[in-house]
Amino acid sequence: MRYISTRGGIEPIGFKEVVMMGLARDGGLLLPQTLPSIDRAKLNAWRNLPYQYLALEVLSLFVDDIPRLDLDALVEQSYSNFSHPQITPVRKVGDVYVMELFHGPTLAFKDIALQLLGNIFEYILASSGGFMNIIGATSGDTGSAAIYGVRGKKGINIFILHPDGRTSPIQALQMTTVLDPNVFNIAVRGTFDDAQAIVKEIFGDLEFKDKLHLGAINSINWARVLAQVVYYIYGYCKLWKTGFQSVDFSVPTGNFGDIFAGFVAKRLLPDGCINRLILATNENDILTRFVGNGDYSTAGSVTPTSSPSMDIQIASNFERYLYYLHGEDGARVNADMETFAETGRLDLAEYQQKVAVDFVSRSVSEQETITTIAEVYARDNYLLDPHSAVGVKAALELADKERPVICLATAHPAKFGDAVKKAIGRDVELPPALADLENRESRCEIMDADVGKVKKYVQQHALA
Repeated sequence: MRYISTRGGIEPIGFKEVVMMGLARDGGLLLPQTLPSIDRAKLNAWRNLPYQYLALEVLSLFVDDIPRLDLDALVEQSYSNFSHPQITPVRKVGDVYVMELFHGPTLAFKDIALQLLGNIFEYILASSGGFMNIIGATSGDTGSAAIYGVRGKKGINIFILHPDGRTSPIQALQMTTVLDPNVFNIAVRGTFDDAQAIVKEIFGDLEFKDKLHLGAINSINWARVLAQVVYYIYGYCKLWKTGFQSVDFSVPTGNFGDIFAGFVAKRLLPDGCINRLILATNENDILTRFVGNGDYSTAGSVTPTSSPSMDIQIASNFERYLYYLHGEDGARVNADMETFAETGRLDLAEYQQKVAVDFVSRSVSEQETITTIAEVYARDNYLLDPHSAVGVKAALELADKERPVICLATAHPAKFGDAVKKAIGRDVELPPALADLENRESRCEIMDADVGKVKKYVQQHALA
């Protein structure tokens, strides 16, 4: 399996190099040169596999430069500290199915990919005797999951940028209370988009990137997307065993990474297994506007909501889908991304019929989010976090009644206690992993959204 850039500017490379490169050297995102396919016979052989065994089979389609026994060990290690034996259990909740993706160490879906990515980083560095400095931006859950994925690991320092005051208090504490000497938190005065732009600019400085051996943990890293593909296939197999031949998925998303993993899974599986992907956004609706009328454009400032991980105007993984929209034409993607950087807008209306085959979309308001949490709790005795509620609301309105819909529950409700309390009128009981966060020592640097200042700080504290 070889990998290329969405912008067509690099020679094909192997999986391990993809992991360490993060962002392609031409500024694009890395993708398989060709996507494999899974036929019905293979899928039938897989459908009763435990999660870890299925993960090994799916990953093996894309990874041929790590021996299978080593990959098996990495998968087992990555999911050994999840609190549910099924890793991503599926539950019937009223008229929908809910896939719980929050049973990892930081109680968010990002653990599924970042526990694996951290272990792959360590494995590659151990074999090469090298080091790396990871830098990433987070709108909430990515940061803590990345930190927990690499804390204390030899040969790795990690620098996480988050928007100061724009994550939930628990999300911030999960990051800043990790005091391992290889962990550095930076709170940026600004939005997630500001933090993400700084990270992309730093990776664009190839001399700086090479000197410090920079690595990426954001979903620009293909390994993260690949790890998430697994749970779509697992979810499909769960319902297939009960007699359903086709399912929809509802995905709350802001950065397009999680739903792009669903798009890849849809392409891998036989036709019709995954029928449609319901793309659910909050009031920051750039992706809904794209699906609805082909308008991919920023719309002024980010609107703060109770689902902060989706408070995003520029979806960094959208470029991967754009590559497929453009018929895998890297030159057109490169031209479009230059246009978007200059104007903040792409007119993609010509692709509306093609997009409609894969996606439908709904933007969910803040009030609808809170109401959905309250109604699902009252009706089904099931508690959703705000992000998951966005996905459930969109599913209830857009799902095809002829087939079941699996809603991705992306975080434990206790991580967003204020919003949940507003919905149900009482505090959420904190699980042990969160119970004493407020009493722990915290460490964080607060600085302006200035790439020069961030680079200086990283250089001062980086491994070299």
